[in-house]
Amino acid sequence: MHTRKLTFVVGTGRCGSTALSQVVNLHPDMLSVNELFASVPGPQVLGDEPMSGTEFWGHLARPNPVADTMLRNGAPPPEFLYNRRPRGRYRVETTGIPAVSMMVLPHLTDDPDGLLDALEPEVSAWPVRSPARHWEAFFDALAVRFGDPGAVVERSGLSLGRVPQLRRLFPHARFVHLYRDGPDCALSMSRHVGFRLLLLMWEMADRCGLASPHELTAEHAATLPADLAPLLGERFDPALVLDRPMPLSVFGGLWSHLVVDGVDRLEEIPQSQRSTLRYEQLIADPRGELKRLADFAGVEADPRWLTAGAALLDGGRCGAALNLPADELAALRRSCEPGMRALARHGC
Repeated sequence: MHTRKLTFVVGTGRCGSTALSQVVNLHPDMLSVNELFASVPGPQVLGDEPMSGTEFWGHLARPNPVADTMLRNGAPPPEFLYNRRPRGRYRVETTGIPAVSMMVLPHLTDDPDGLLDALEPEVSAWPVRSPARHWEAFFDALAVRFGDPGAVVERSGLSLGRVPQLRRLFPHARFVHLYRDGPDCALSMSRHVGFRLLLLMWEMADRCGLASPHELTAEHAATLPADLAPLLGERFDPALVLDRPMPLSVFGGLWSHLVVDGVDRLEEIPQSQRSTLRYEQLIADPRGELKRLADFAGVEADPRWLTAGAALLDGGRCGAALNLPADELAALRRSCEPGMRALARHGC
């Protein structure tokens, strides 16, 4: 039985969600769970098959191979936190970095290794039960170590596609759709190593006749051109991802696809359990929008928190796409039209 209010902030990524997690982390009655479901790989953790505490801990502590590969090859996204701690126990070259240690635990504490050590015996001793019950117990285990807040707010990038799974596992949860102007969001995606790599993986899957990048193996490298094949190996030059010419319209198309599918999924959630948050409005009226978020999550909007949160939000990136050459901006806007229409259709 869940004992804490649970809210998921979902979006396409590059929509201001990382900054929002930092703001939520300042609230004394909200546990900010940062990038949890982006960190822990495998469909089992969002499935229905019961597992033991030891098995559940294995998913949390086992390194995420994609994250380790990006770090090993000098292409970590800014969301990675553990690698910024030079005295950390784990190394990508030797042990690998536990999945939950990359972004989740360092968001909460300056001693992620110590927190990992404290959690291991507790979680491993849990009984066989569904993943949903394990996750709720995990939220509780974190909460009691950080002031015992009454609300949990999980936020992961690129999370709109997980809404059906999250809704099935946590039918009591609330959902906040954080979204941003399409061209600005797509432009930010184009400068982010994770989104660039994601599109390249889809390109490789398409070239290999596969339905998904998840089907790619090292053997497929033999059928790929020299500027793509190394991405399936242990080592590659990060310039293959960071410097590759990629049209902005491709990122606009990705943004539109995520939004069109995502808002339809969100419409299936009862209206009382869903809300929206527009990045541009959050920047324009941070105190008002943060109060609305706190009210929806079921906690009070402490005035000191509102002041501290507003100070963290930077509006300098709003309208960044307007600085593009006219032809690039026009093409980007065209690629974002389906997503913008979907947002308007759903009252966003």
